[in-house]
Amino acid sequence: MTDIAISTLAPQRAAIIGSDAEALDVARELAADFARDAAVRDRERRLPLPELERYSQSGLWGITVPREHGGAGVSRVTLAQVTAIISGADGSLGQIPQNHYYALEVLRVNGNADQQRRFYARALAGERFGNALAEIGTRTAAERRTRLSDDGQGGWRINGSKFYCTGALYAQWIPTATVGEDGLQRLAFVRRDSPGVEVIDDWSGFGQRVTGSGTVLFKDVAVPAADVMVLIDPAAPPNTIKPLAQIIHAAIDLGIGQAALADALDFVRNRSRPWIDAGVERAADDPLTVSEFGRLSIRLDAARALVARAGRILDIATADPQPQLVAAAAIAVAEARALTTESALAAGTKLFELAGTQATLDQLNLDRHWRNARTHTLHDPVRWKRHAVGNYYLNDAAPGRVGTT
Repeated sequence: MTDIAISTLAPQRAAIIGSDAEALDVARELAADFARDAAVRDRERRLPLPELERYSQSGLWGITVPREHGGAGVSRVTLAQVTAIISGADGSLGQIPQNHYYALEVLRVNGNADQQRRFYARALAGERFGNALAEIGTRTAAERRTRLSDDGQGGWRINGSKFYCTGALYAQWIPTATVGEDGLQRLAFVRRDSPGVEVIDDWSGFGQRVTGSGTVLFKDVAVPAADVMVLIDPAAPPNTIKPLAQIIHAAIDLGIGQAALADALDFVRNRSRPWIDAGVERAADDPLTVSEFGRLSIRLDAARALVARAGRILDIATADPQPQLVAAAAIAVAEARALTTESALAAGTKLFELAGTQATLDQLNLDRHWRNARTHTLHDPVRWKRHAVGNYYLNDAAPGRVGTT
């Protein structure tokens, strides 16, 4: 597996979406098309370049750009809904722009006026931001070894290796988490075609197969000082960057779970046989099957409601980032992530339990839902989200780290 030539990634001018309602309409229209070949793309590991071009040209990748910079500035509720809709069609396509939105939130919170003006304009023009955040081999997921060094001429140099770089394979820009000689973590917006950057398509996970979540290497990569901003400042007050990233993850899992449920319903209605002791003609009339579908639907409806609630609380904290409001948003998002994790995995498993052996046939590729959910939900351990929620309510403890990105 190799790099994608940057010449194939030249963006076309994107549409500008003007409202939350328009964003949802566009997402539904795209999802109907993306769903048609999702199983084939997953089975063949077919990189979704045409689909991503349509996706970014649609204007959906610019919907979080604030209105004062020409974007729709949609609510976090709408952002989560859009993500869930696309993820329901194709879990990989739903995840690819997650770090694009994350980078735009870092830009909103930590970027200066010039950086916001330049990079928001690029996002609205249809350019995609990938990521080079995580690394393998560090003591924890939060640590960084990729170095940002002063080049002695007013700029910076980056050296290091990254993995789990979702979206970088398809991007024009790669926001890169670095650590400086002062120990401060900064985010550098690196051009994809910069000398010394190598993007490698070596992601081999059994789920989310075409997210391009592989390796990015940096060898003495030059970055202008104007394209670097603080990522994590331990002395700064809490902000909404991590809750924003986390609610998108919750929405991805929600969409995957909803897709698994939809396929299970279709299969049981049209192909499954009732169990012999049920005494009915159709699998859809088997009372125990009906009960299990009720149980699963309730869990997914509850997960959807928690994601929407988290979005509303996050919108409040975004508008007024007082520490207590940011804490409430982080906890609400952690609650949503806990339930979307559980319900997505349950939906992927129950599909086969309720549909029967026919559903396991390879040509159907229905196992992609469980594989996608299992792979994506490993991003952050849900057990620590439950701990954060319990500690918040039981001990009035402000949430610590309830997610990475």
